[in-house]
Amino acid sequence: MTFFDDSDNDDVVEVVPELKVRVEGYDDDDGKRVNLRQRLLEECEAEERDLVLKDSAFSSIWRRSIWYWIKLGILIAFIGLLAAVFLKWVGPFLMDKELIPIINWEMATFSTPMLAVLVFASVALFPALLLPSSPSMWIAGMTFGYGFGFLLIISAAAVGVSLPFFIGSLFLRRIQGWLEKYPKKAAILRAAGEGNWFHQFKAVTLIRISPFPYIIYNYCAVATHVKYGPYLLGSLIGMVPEIFVAIYTGILIQTLADASHERHALSAPQILLNVGGFLLTVVATIVFTVYAKRQLKVLQKDEELILQ
Repeated sequence: MTFFDDSDNDDVVEVVPELKVRVEGYDDDDGKRVNLRQRLLEECEAEERDLVLKDSAFSSIWRRSIWYWIKLGILIAFIGLLAAVFLKWVGPFLMDKELIPIINWEMATFSTPMLAVLVFASVALFPALLLPSSPSMWIAGMTFGYGFGFLLIISAAAVGVSLPFFIGSLFLRRIQGWLEKYPKKAAILRAAGEGNWFHQFKAVTLIRISPFPYIIYNYCAVATHVKYGPYLLGSLIGMVPEIFVAIYTGILIQTLADASHERHALSAPQILLNVGGFLLTVVATIVFTVYAKRQLKVLQKDEELILQ
């Protein structure tokens, strides 16, 4: 717009006002763009660092896993070599000096039905007397094999785990007092008495599979308020691996005794079969035991948190 100044002079002067345009916000936008770029760069660098750390952690875990399996393979090979040496030389020597005389005395003294009664009675009563019943299970494997031997042992084991359970109820307060003195050690036992029927069954099964002293647990179970049903069923299921190992040991002893009695060495296929069966039994036992221990640690941590 144009203005005319005619205040004092006659001449008309054209006045054009100075036009000034100010652009605001430009400097602020540049600052924001710079900050945004810096943030993006920092985020990219952080993501790269995270990827590097994850890759290094993954490679470390991978190397540990490979080294673990290598050590496990070496251990299994070493155990297999020892088993082969035992079957070839040490086993026959022990058969001649120790086991064959006992087996001959056993066969001459007791009939097969009487051996069945003795095996049942020992497996049923020894746990209540805090005595191991594994030798009786070996005899069951030597005499009756897997089929009848398993049925004989599992039925006797049902009695063997039930007697301490009911006897322990007579000393319930004393057992509870002992558990209260050692809360951390007893947490794994208390975990078996928590939860519903299936939780108790699972916990008892894991305790039986793990290397926890089952003779002690037989008496302490009643103090954890575990019900008899899941206790009995979990005990029987958890003892299945141990029973098969004991039966296999008895069959292996009988095989070695027969070979030594007939004065001939085991053939290569027999050695491979026995060594393979032994290694398979050892590996299965280790796998079950490791799994049971890990699961029991989880239950123990949960119980310790509850106690705190």
